[in-house]
Amino acid sequence: MKVLTAILIMTFSIFLLAENVTVVLDWYPNTNHTGIFVAKDLGFYDEEGLSVKVIQPSKLTSEQIVASGRAEFGISYQEAVTLARGEGLPIISICAIIQHNTSGFAWLKSEGIRSVKDWEGKKYGSWGSPIEKATIEYIMRKYGADPEKVIFVNVGQMDFFSGTLNDVFDFAWIYYGWDGVASKIKGIEIGYLSLKDLDPVFDYYTPVIITSERMIKEKPDIVRRFMKATYKGYMYAIDHPEEAARILLKYAPELDEKIVIESQKYLSKEYKADSPKWGYQKKEVWERYAKWLHSMGFLKKMIDVEKAFTNEFLP
Repeated sequence: MKVLTAILIMTFSIFLLAENVTVVLDWYPNTNHTGIFVAKDLGFYDEEGLSVKVIQPSKLTSEQIVASGRAEFGISYQEAVTLARGEGLPIISICAIIQHNTSGFAWLKSEGIRSVKDWEGKKYGSWGSPIEKATIEYIMRKYGADPEKVIFVNVGQMDFFSGTLNDVFDFAWIYYGWDGVASKIKGIEIGYLSLKDLDPVFDYYTPVIITSERMIKEKPDIVRRFMKATYKGYMYAIDHPEEAARILLKYAPELDEKIVIESQKYLSKEYKADSPKWGYQKKEVWERYAKWLHSMGFLKKMIDVEKAFTNEFLP
């Protein structure tokens, strides 16, 4: 009885002393975020004395929310972190969720597109980003195509299938781990060109987990504990994709179950890929893309990339 009482007191004490931590996503919950929900659901954060709340951004971006201290951690991507650093926002990437860029350009196979050259005269479904437009123009010039012949249609966040099947646009930028997987489940044949295969400069980290310089300076132990639990969450998702997918569905039941499970199977091989460990980031990847952004005029001056990311908190 005394032993049981002692255990209960100790457990209750740990609960009382748990640090409240907020994680802000970049978008609605999806398979990019599974490891976080796994760590939350299986008690990995509890083991580290952390009470983790996951929120979605509203008017502000995840970068702005983390920089302002309204959330301790956030989901971002290398492009946004680089631009934020260029604007003086004190955020740092502490791990790469996916080791290689799994996004690219897709279209219905019936569209007859076979190469970048075939984008000429086609409607591109854009979300309106200047960097998006610059990326397409850069790729088209590289492959001898005329970017002036692409018709940019600003469609915001319109679904790829709604846009292509209803002839709103002919091709778009997608994440293969979601829309590519979904095309197979829906029985819709698509053509696809991977960004990283079109040019190595676009093999950047997307998404990443960020924190603030202030957190690293003032509460490094919390950063370390958070990453220890998150690492376990993603390793579980790598080893047990179907079980991890079902955990994500508990927190986001509105998602299509079949797509989530197949997407999780796909990403389980992409999270770590050829890296020595999950989450690891290379200086050359950060430097290569920052130089491109600078050369295209999106960075007024080159940032110190070694201040934009760290591997220090990976277990």
